[in-house]
Amino acid sequence: MNRFFMPLCAILLALLLAGCATPQEGPAIRLDKADVLPLALDDNYKIGKILLDTFNPEIVETKTKSEPILFERARRTWGAIDNLEISKRHGNYYTIYWKSSMPSDVTMRLEYRQAGLGNFVMAQERSYSQVCGSYRSTFEVTGDDYLEAGLVTSWRILLIKDRKIVALGQSFMWR
Repeated sequence: MNRFFMPLCAILLALLLAGCATPQEGPAIRLDKADVLPLALDDNYKIGKILLDTFNPEIVETKTKSEPILFERARRTWGAIDNLEISKRHGNYYTIYWKSSMPSDVTMRLEYRQAGLGNFVMAQERSYSQVCGSYRSTFEVTGDDYLEAGLVTSWRILLIKDRKIVALGQSFMWR
């Protein structure tokens, strides 16, 4: 009995955990122009934590003994085979935790300004269909965008439903 029970439990556990997995995000869509949308905040949608990370050895201390910083650098450069690939991973990384309490189609947008572009607003979007619950979205300003235009100076995160902003979070420098 024990010989058959253990594999059955393992299969059942694997099926349960597979049901909890969230789908992988594809690349964010880069917008040519960030259109202005009306503000219609809704308590059914919330943006929680926004985690920021800058990966650039010229900005962050290169000689450190901090294990979390060393681990994050190793994670960001995993798989890079030369200095060109590592430099294309330099940039700003954003991780956003958000919630939707009712099933709906929403879009998460990152709007940002970079040092080399002045007041010009760049934007990236991710669309989600029929979301309800807690989610995590990620955005990156890396590669040629970062190498040519520089560090992100201000940003804001928008949760959009029916072309209206229902939740937002922003840096204190955003105007």
